[in-house]
Amino acid sequence: MRYSPISRFKGTLLGALLGGSLASDGKVQFESYLDLGRMAVLGIQSLIALGRLDLDDWIERQQEESPHLIATDHISIKVIIATLPVALFFHENPIKLRQNLLRVLKIWEDDPVVRDGTLAVGYAIALALTEKLNPLTLIPQTISFIGETPTSIPKKLLRVQNLLEQGAGLSTTQAEFAKEEKLSNTIAMAFYCFLSTLEDFRLTVLQATHNGNSQVQDATPLRSQATGAITGALSGAYNGTGGIPVNWQVLLLQRNSSAWGLTSFSQMLELTDAFVAVWSGVYNLTLDSWELTEEGCEVAPLSVYAAPRVIRSR
Repeated sequence: MRYSPISRFKGTLLGALLGGSLASDGKVQFESYLDLGRMAVLGIQSLIALGRLDLDDWIERQQEESPHLIATDHISIKVIIATLPVALFFHENPIKLRQNLLRVLKIWEDDPVVRDGTLAVGYAIALALTEKLNPLTLIPQTISFIGETPTSIPKKLLRVQNLLEQGAGLSTTQAEFAKEEKLSNTIAMAFYCFLSTLEDFRLTVLQATHNGNSQVQDATPLRSQATGAITGALSGAYNGTGGIPVNWQVLLLQRNSSAWGLTSFSQMLELTDAFVAVWSGVYNLTLDSWELTEEGCEVAPLSVYAAPRVIRSR
């Protein structure tokens, strides 16, 4: 295994955070950062608490803490970021991945473009985590995973494939997808930036947030941050935390700024650790402490661990 699961989990979430908080000059700026990931944090907290996907719990958490999220104009990109925990939690099984991504999308409006964008991003992240991502076949595989659809996302992803094969530069690609500010164009740009600089997280997200082309200089902050967040999640899943520049990570730790509704960056790292533990099947006594009160039930002073289905002496 090239990178550990915890490195890729953290890379995905940290990548989305950093990618969405980069200004066009490449500096990390949380002051102007639109809180794209708050719903993702609520989803992670639900998965940690229950150990499974429970839509009712997701809805309850969002209505209690952030009821205004449902009514904003930025719901489309927020929904895609919100589904990142589902993509991570079910990345090993493509069938369950698709089923649960579609399930969680029912919480919000049924928009075919949001659906296809979510499936595309989620599937690419799953391939990265299982180390099955081939840059030459990613787009055809992603289109197959999306299935038949009336949206333009498959067509635009194929256009990205053609541009990559032609060796088209960033400005050419931006001009191609800057004609209209649509979610499908944001998805296309994210895949281009990711695949054109696959092994370089820093360059990938800098490309995604760069507005040097005269045709895209008037892009809204939301569009730039949305492209950066999705691109960062893709690159973070592929390169892990080891691919994220150390100075960016140190900056986050030094500032310890609040983001995504959390009080500090350290809290996000702790949340991700707990998330990986639940995904891996680690038993948390604090979640079921009532079991320890049963008569005759005691916690053994020494716990023994062994590989499954292997008999060995103690």
